[in-house]
Amino acid sequence: MADTAHTRGSGLFLYDRDCGFCQRAVAFARERLRTRTSFAAWQDSDLPALGLTPEQTDAQAWLVHRDGRRLAGGDAIAGVLLGAGLPARTLGRLLLMPGVRVLNRAVYRVVAANRHRLPGGTASCALPPPSGRTTPP
Repeated sequence: MADTAHTRGSGLFLYDRDCGFCQRAVAFARERLRTRTSFAAWQDSDLPALGLTPEQTDAQAWLVHRDGRRLAGGDAIAGVLLGAGLPARTLGRLLLMPGVRVLNRAVYRVVAANRHRLPGGTASCALPPPSGRTTPP
């Protein structure tokens, strides 16, 4: 099963298999970052075993460490970078520094909200509206 792969590395990064932008970003990370992180689509993972729900993983990317710690959104991206070689590891440390971390999280939210507009993105990449809000017709 895909989610047991994280026992061999620094963690398991969960992404949205239905999002072309997400697939391209993961392909880039696999090919270029020399990371110890494993990657799996959340739709193919045993989410309850990882302590997550489909609603959580549909809303943002997650990094689940072997010890059970979970990072979401921009922190998950920084965590993947921390598991990579230089200079990516340095960037990961920077993204988790106070002040920069707030900016990292904000940038992640903007990118995630607009991923259907980014290279590789399609209409299926669009995030569902937050609970309780409706989208205009």
